[in-house]
Amino acid sequence: MSPCPNDTFMLHALIHEDDCCEGVQFEPVMDDIEGLNARALDADRALPYTKMSCCAFGHALPHYRALRAGAALGRGCGPLVVVRDSSQARHLTDLRSASIAIPGAMTTAWLLTRLYGRASLAPRVLRYDEIMRSVAAGSVDAGLIIHESRFTYKAHGLRAVADLGDLWEADTGLPLPLGVIAAKRSLDEEEVRSTQAALAASVRRAWAHPERSERWVSEHAQELDRAVCQAHIDLYVNHYSEDLGEEGMRAVEQLLERGRDVGALPPCAASPWS
Repeated sequence: MSPCPNDTFMLHALIHEDDCCEGVQFEPVMDDIEGLNARALDADRALPYTKMSCCAFGHALPHYRALRAGAALGRGCGPLVVVRDSSQARHLTDLRSASIAIPGAMTTAWLLTRLYGRASLAPRVLRYDEIMRSVAAGSVDAGLIIHESRFTYKAHGLRAVADLGDLWEADTGLPLPLGVIAAKRSLDEEEVRSTQAALAASVRRAWAHPERSERWVSEHAQELDRAVCQAHIDLYVNHYSEDLGEEGMRAVEQLLERGRDVGALPPCAASPWS
């Protein structure tokens, strides 16, 4: 799982409350999203259950299937492309041959940039919480920001030239799928169903008792400001987190299909869900 407020909020009960998943104890492995993506694609380090970007999931489909609970998906929550206030760029297409700091080659954010960017960009991979400082310092021309950076980039003297979630929603009419929790295909079917139910129960408990997770969320948040943490949770934890539903499942399938169409994801006949 990632240390982001949405994950620590949603999964607090699953990790800390023994009766959330009877008979199963989950031990969290914390890493930023690109670290989790890398583990999922490394047979020697792959976890039985893991959070991963939808882009990485497209690569991991032969070995993983997505659960319907615990996903990061919604509207108005897309990654942003930002530049310094002094930049002449006003649109994504203005960044021709620009250097851009990205949170990982396997992130959904970078996949969306490839889908909607019409310029030749030179990506430089940085940890997501280092990107804004890099742009502000002039080390790169632009930055692709995710997570709580959405709420704080203006304080770094930056402005947005593209909201990739808005572009996706206008194009498809679907919510934007950013990440999923996936299970190894080799796991027992009954165990996977039980885990999926426990994930959904953990989300419901988080909503019912938000005070229980507050300390754990704060301990792991990159942004320590409580208001920023709460804004992050409010944006990324929604009804799709409890259950993707038919619309959420279509959104994931559509992203995988479009990624394959542009050659960013490998062809795969396996179902994302079984």
